[in-house]
Amino acid sequence: MQFTEAFKLALQSLWANKLRTFLTLIGVVMGVASVIMVITLVNGANKYVSTKLSGYGADVFTVSRMSSVILSADDYFKYQKRKIIRYEDYLAVKDECEQCSEVGAQLNKSTNVVYNGHSSNNTGVRGYTWTMLTLNNVDIALGRGFTQADDDHATHNAIVGYDIVDNLLGDGDPIGKEIRVDGIPYTIVGIGDRKGKTLGQSQDNWVAVPITTYQQTYGYNDSINIYSRADGDAEVMERAKDEVRVLMRTRRHDAPGTDDDFQLETNDTFLDIWKQISSLFAWVVLGIASISLVVGGIVIMNIMLVSVTERTREIGVRKALGAKQRDVLLQFLIESATMALTGGAIGVMCGVIVAKLITLIIGFPTTVSLWSVLLGLFVATATGIFFGVYPASKAAKLDPVVALRAEM
Repeated sequence: MQFTEAFKLALQSLWANKLRTFLTLIGVVMGVASVIMVITLVNGANKYVSTKLSGYGADVFTVSRMSSVILSADDYFKYQKRKIIRYEDYLAVKDECEQCSEVGAQLNKSTNVVYNGHSSNNTGVRGYTWTMLTLNNVDIALGRGFTQADDDHATHNAIVGYDIVDNLLGDGDPIGKEIRVDGIPYTIVGIGDRKGKTLGQSQDNWVAVPITTYQQTYGYNDSINIYSRADGDAEVMERAKDEVRVLMRTRRHDAPGTDDDFQLETNDTFLDIWKQISSLFAWVVLGIASISLVVGGIVIMNIMLVSVTERTREIGVRKALGAKQRDVLLQFLIESATMALTGGAIGVMCGVIVAKLITLIIGFPTTVSLWSVLLGLFVATATGIFFGVYPASKAAKLDPVVALRAEM
């Protein structure tokens, strides 16, 4: 029997029992949809994280009191016992790190911003040194950035995100307008470029002020984060990190042989932690999806056994007319594989649609990869073939005389 003929017969058999075929495919559809949805979400999240971190550049590293990712309560309490990092530490790194081409520092908090009787909610207030704009990948769309004079004289100048412009300032030139942050007046000198939304949260709802002004307003007991850039190859980066580590350990009086009393992290640190978390999440969900595929495969095998029983005489007639065992085997294998492949195609569409709906609803990034679609279709087809072998083998081994008598 030719492959195309076997394929047509398989389609005719599936079409003749549409409801049974649909119910059979539910498990395969759910399994493949779960696989596609998870891979799409994880790929999108990986791409987003990589893009955000690459904005700092591979040559940027940070020094902070606490780790960016805390995985246990014990770690949290350990970091809380550390001394805070002060503005003087930033000045020491800036002045004494020879391998650092650029050094900046920042502080953060959330508050409300008021302009002309209108108020914003949960606006991020950033205390920036004048170098942090480039280190934090902030481009100025209008106006200017901070200067060394803003740091030195603790000016009440501010740079704002576009949410402040759109929601508070209204029409007209925003440069030169005065806003109040926690009741303190600031003059807008620059507007940051638009970043859009991530996970449903706007990235443009922020106000940046000079870090010295920030500390005068909110106090000097918040630990700052230091950002350093080392221009050059990996060797220069390592020398810069070693310099900063020695400077910080000396200033914080860390005894020889003890762990650092601060956290020194690079983009690779963030990416490695994220990949561990995302891969663990992916394997857990893929394991659950595998259960759906196994259940779907068992259902396919049961339905194919029923189909063999229903078509016993057909098999007997075909064998009596000269069909060989491999012809019957091929027909039923193609039928089970076609059934699973159809379910796989539906599952791929469902998985992509659900992932895109998640993106629309909460802004979670998604990326559809061709390899994930092909993988879903391959896994579905392989499931159909694997679980279709036994029913197809049973049909192929039927004795034509016994098969003909079964329906008489």
